[in-house]
Amino acid sequence: MPMNMQEIERTLKSLRLPGMRSTLDTRSLQVAQGNLSFMDGFSLLLQDEMDRRHSKLIERRYALSGLPEKKTFEDFEWRYNPKVPKNECFELLTGKFITEREDAILIGPPGTGKSHVAKAVAWSAVLRGHRVFYREAHVLIEDLMKAQAIGTLRKFLTQIEAADLVVLDDLFLRKIATHGADEVIEIVMNRYGKASTLITSNRPTEDWGKLLGDAVVVAPVLDRLYHRSYLLKFEGKSYRLGQAAERLAKRRAEG
Repeated sequence: MPMNMQEIERTLKSLRLPGMRSTLDTRSLQVAQGNLSFMDGFSLLLQDEMDRRHSKLIERRYALSGLPEKKTFEDFEWRYNPKVPKNECFELLTGKFITEREDAILIGPPGTGKSHVAKAVAWSAVLRGHRVFYREAHVLIEDLMKAQAIGTLRKFLTQIEAADLVVLDDLFLRKIATHGADEVIEIVMNRYGKASTLITSNRPTEDWGKLLGDAVVVAPVLDRLYHRSYLLKFEGKSYRLGQAAERLAKRRAEG
């Protein structure tokens, strides 16, 4: 005996098909009015379910990634700093370096767009189905110390190791303690040739040895990064300072 609409909805709920349930009324009306054949309507119901599951999966990956926002290149002010390596940034956005298990280093003064590019590349990777792990470098070190203190360090490191792309943003924005430097070095070394790491920093790579506390130890890390890495140098004015100057000028004009 055919089910009525309420029975169908209950069945879809018990089968955990929320995408089909949410559009059932619309699709059934389209079929009833002759706008769709039964098979076309059923096909669209299936697609609705697949679209919902895909959307949920993307949101779950985004939540797990640690990304604070969904940056894109559409909202990047390329004309503000013409010296920003635009072509190389778009090459990173393709995600090819992730599938090739290569790395990327973005170097340049504060406010020139490094973090924006890194976040946009990471968000694009999430959309492509990659597992992404994003942290500001000083936050990562804090998280590692907390995990160690509560006995979840191995689990936390496994999460990092499992990521297709790890983004360490603003490395050396704050001073790194010796124990933190050791953790950063170990993470980068362990990922070399196995999965991709993207690092942004306002300090040139030749300073990294003394900043991490042991130039002898850091040297092989840099050698490996250079060997399989995109090195992008950002130059120009600070976009954030430019925005601040505009806001100040506007307030003065209004006052």
